[in-house]
Amino acid sequence: MKTAIVIPARLGSTRLPRKPLADIAGRAMILRVADAAKAADIGPVLIAAGEEEIAEAARAAGYEAVLTDPDLPSGTDRVLAALQAADPDRECEAVINLQGDLPDLDPAVIRAALEAVTGAEGVDIGTLATENADAAKRDDPNAVKAVLALEAGGRRGRALYFTRATAPWGEGPIYKHVGIYAFRRAALERFCALPPSPLEKRERLEQLRALENGMRIDALLIDDAPDGVDTPEDLERLRARLSAKET
Repeated sequence: MKTAIVIPARLGSTRLPRKPLADIAGRAMILRVADAAKAADIGPVLIAAGEEEIAEAARAAGYEAVLTDPDLPSGTDRVLAALQAADPDRECEAVINLQGDLPDLDPAVIRAALEAVTGAEGVDIGTLATENADAAKRDDPNAVKAVLALEAGGRRGRALYFTRATAPWGEGPIYKHVGIYAFRRAALERFCALPPSPLEKRERLEQLRALENGMRIDALLIDDAPDGVDTPEDLERLRARLSAKET
């Protein structure tokens, strides 16, 4: 299945302005994410840029970039717009929506997301989760939980719900959602054509739009969640860690 990796990026982050172009040990954040996508070796890498400055940085580093409308409502919409512009002949049957704030990403995690959507019949969207061993984050609404019907003894299962609450109740593991998505192309097109759903608006989680409309999401469990960069403090911690690793 021919697959594209699309990385949506825009400069308007409120908590960390100009985040995609933040320097991390001599390389812009968006380029570090693109490097990981390239190393995954599953298909072409495309930057869906909300501003020309991002597109120029990507092209200067040898990556293909598409300038998308900065007023599009979400990164997922930017992914579809960039894919339609770069692949009008619809050669790509699957697309990975890779967040641009994961600069320390293991390429194997990207390959796992693709496996989540291609590993079973009837799956529209694949994503990832990891067991949440941090007790404090079980109650943290910023740590999104995935409620999964896992195969017996397995590491993949159907996603039943996503929530900012602590769920499911009772004894047993809590799974943290890792926000990387692999879409079958038709599923991406359908998803973006749907209006925001009631639960999506209530929980502020767009993946609930898919579930509310009967789309199937499967999740693959991975051992470690990649560290996202959302705040200046996150950025400084990552800079220090990568500088130490790369020197």
